[in-house]
Amino acid sequence: MKRFIDNYQGEHFDIIVIGGGITGASIAYDAATRGLKVALVEKKDFSWATSSVTSKLIHGGLRYLANGEFGLVRESLRERRVLENIAPNFVYPTPIMMTHSSLPISNRKRVMKVAMLLYDMLSFDKGFTWDKSKKVPYHHSMSKDKVLINEPNVRKDRLTGASIFYDCTSIFPERLTLAFIKSAVSYGAKAANYTLVNGFLIEDNRVTGVKVTDTLNGATHEIRGKITINCGGPWADIILGLAKPGSSCSLRRSEGIHIITNKKMLSGKYVVGTITPKGRHFFLIPWRNHTLIGTTDKPYSGSPDDYRVTKESIIELINEVNMSFGDGSLSYEDVRYAFGGLRPLVEEQTEETYSSSRKYEIYDNKNEGLDGLVTVEGGKYTTSRNLAENCMNLVMHKMGIPAGAAITGRKYLWGCEIKDMNTFMYDLQKNNRDFSGETVEYLGRNYGTECFDVMGIARSEKHLTDVLDSDGEILAQVSHAVRNEMAQKLSDIVLRRTGIATLGNPGTDILEKVAETAGRELHWNTKRISDEIEETVNLLRVPAE
Repeated sequence: MKRFIDNYQGEHFDIIVIGGGITGASIAYDAATRGLKVALVEKKDFSWATSSVTSKLIHGGLRYLANGEFGLVRESLRERRVLENIAPNFVYPTPIMMTHSSLPISNRKRVMKVAMLLYDMLSFDKGFTWDKSKKVPYHHSMSKDKVLINEPNVRKDRLTGASIFYDCTSIFPERLTLAFIKSAVSYGAKAANYTLVNGFLIEDNRVTGVKVTDTLNGATHEIRGKITINCGGPWADIILGLAKPGSSCSLRRSEGIHIITNKKMLSGKYVVGTITPKGRHFFLIPWRNHTLIGTTDKPYSGSPDDYRVTKESIIELINEVNMSFGDGSLSYEDVRYAFGGLRPLVEEQTEETYSSSRKYEIYDNKNEGLDGLVTVEGGKYTTSRNLAENCMNLVMHKMGIPAGAAITGRKYLWGCEIKDMNTFMYDLQKNNRDFSGETVEYLGRNYGTECFDVMGIARSEKHLTDVLDSDGEILAQVSHAVRNEMAQKLSDIVLRRTGIATLGNPGTDILEKVAETAGRELHWNTKRISDEIEETVNLLRVPAE
């Protein structure tokens, strides 16, 4: 997979997609499967913003039932099953312990029992999975005493028991997004990261393409297409403003952060969900032998380009946890890594962002005098594939082409062609004993069938077999990321192609080893290697203010 912009010769496209998060990736894939010529451009790296700052859950949105959003919950639960099917190595059923207490009223056992029954009813097709091990069980209740036996750190105060229900974990959302992009490319789509849209081509009030700058070398290009789809996420209204200054499109943005700690807080058997006395949810998620905690949800009013996680936001989350879970001793010093991002919310939704819907809107900007431009706003990771299908149905109608039935929910994603995960992993371990069990386990699940490419690189270049962390990651993944996955920077590699730094700074020795390996592939000089390391260390630093 190579950046098409490096050798762009003025090719015209049917569809230009702006944005390389999960929404843009899904739309590019759907469009390409319909036989259209597609170009996807992303101003930084794929999945670098909102799509990378999830709670690593593929979920139906249990709390949306409180808003009466049954349609959104049903769509989410259906798409949860679809993602289990088409991305079996990334998406797994996981038990969630939702603790109950006397306050708030919405968290009382009887109230939650009704919600759980509705959740089960709305996921009536959860057993229709291609891989039978992916079936999602029905919920059941757990007594207060059993809760405390299973998860001793659950707060005893006002505890009345728990509901155990199932949603899914996504073990590596950034690589799952990349799988959508690779799938699009396999159908002929062209993609390029570090390609900034800084203007539109407009003829007679019709958008006919985009003006872009390759931020790696400063080259500028004009890319022409019949329809341009704005999937800018938190930047969608700013992108639209490039076409029509003063556009009526307006987004609100909410901040969500997560923290990772190696402090022992969970048994590892359950994701634990807790509702604070003020009625807010947060989850503690076992992840790679650490605890992932999140998320927050509060309004953000500044420029999305200026957004950063702050110490204040981290402490606010810690305080919420200490008021509702454990012995109250979690501290700022226990935070190994913190990450956050902005969720786009459409203007009509409620002013208080926590209660806002996660619905999406698809706008035909023809109504604003910009025919040829479509803008997507809002949404959530779980429903992105179906959003793409709905968006492309609209686009095909605009183009006067019969839409037909989308196939993206019926085909494995690229690298995910695995009928039975248990058999696949068993055979992988049995047939690749020249690698450690940890390495085979990690590569099999995070690379799927592409793990053979990584192992092939390692076998042919023995210096790339060096193990980098306790999960068994190896240097061959670095070379694979550059050669086959369009990685351009050290941060691309350690945060979005591998998990080397997704638990925080892995240490100078590891970063140097990875940077030197990437540098040989990308022809970096000594200064560039040093600059890449410095930039990445700064990204991984827990905010001090």
